[in-house]
Amino acid sequence: MSRSTPAAIARTIASYRPRGVSDETLTFARALVARAEPGTPERAKALLFAASRLASFAEAVGLCLSPEELLCEAVIERFLLQGTAALSPASRRTLRSNLRALGRALGSHPQPLPVPLGRERAKAPYSEAEIEGFLRLAACQPTEARRMRCSAVVCLGAGAGIVQGELRLLRGSDVVERCGGVVVAVPGKRARAVPVLRRHHGPLLAAAAFAGRSFIAGGEDPARRNITDALVSALCSDPSLPRLEGGRLRSTWLSACARAIGRQAFMAAAGVVCSQRLGDIVATLPLPEMTEMVALLGGSR
Repeated sequence: MSRSTPAAIARTIASYRPRGVSDETLTFARALVARAEPGTPERAKALLFAASRLASFAEAVGLCLSPEELLCEAVIERFLLQGTAALSPASRRTLRSNLRALGRALGSHPQPLPVPLGRERAKAPYSEAEIEGFLRLAACQPTEARRMRCSAVVCLGAGAGIVQGELRLLRGSDVVERCGGVVVAVPGKRARAVPVLRRHHGPLLAAAAFAGRSFIAGGEDPARRNITDALVSALCSDPSLPRLEGGRLRSTWLSACARAIGRQAFMAAAGVVCSQRLGDIVATLPLPEMTEMVALLGGSR
């Protein structure tokens, strides 16, 4: 006989008897899980554990042992906050999932499932040949001003990860040689100093010297939204090249930085596939000196 037959599941439910649980609580948990009709004995045990813990908490705080009262979101969240202090975060998340599953299985009018929302993915970086193609297009523009500004758009995006909203605020004087490399002092809400990757030093310094204290992308009012539109259009005139996009230029810079710091090797060695927790770890580390950043991402000495 298969272990997952209804009879095997019923025996699992009937034989469940954890220590420290009252008979009334145990009867309630068994009845609750039996009504949910779990598909395997293992699933039945998981639901029994969750139901018995919730019922024990309800008994301790004076709540009525009824599915309608205990399986509502407010009671489940109160139980997780007040009745699971000794459990690990992973166990608490599992309890929440199982209790919500019980609520959905027993609800006569269950809540609709959350609509899956699309996750924004990083744009594909450009290849080195494509970046060279954009720089050649920039060098072929009819005027010196257009040549300098187009070069700056490519170098600031692919060489320093500057997005277009920040690009319109940059002046030529914000690009400086420092610590043996080239650094961009980005103004605005996310003000910071960004070392420029070495391959973009020459054309970016030339564009910065041409702009001086004027805006490096041109224009006189940084609030104007279409400052870079003409420059981007000029760099999209070659049908052999993909369309120039600010997001892809930034991805190109991010990809180059990830290679420089050995990010892929580190994540592979650590068995990490998602970097969400790495931000918590990095927040505890001391801030690097500018000389270290420049040396890693583009210093020349």
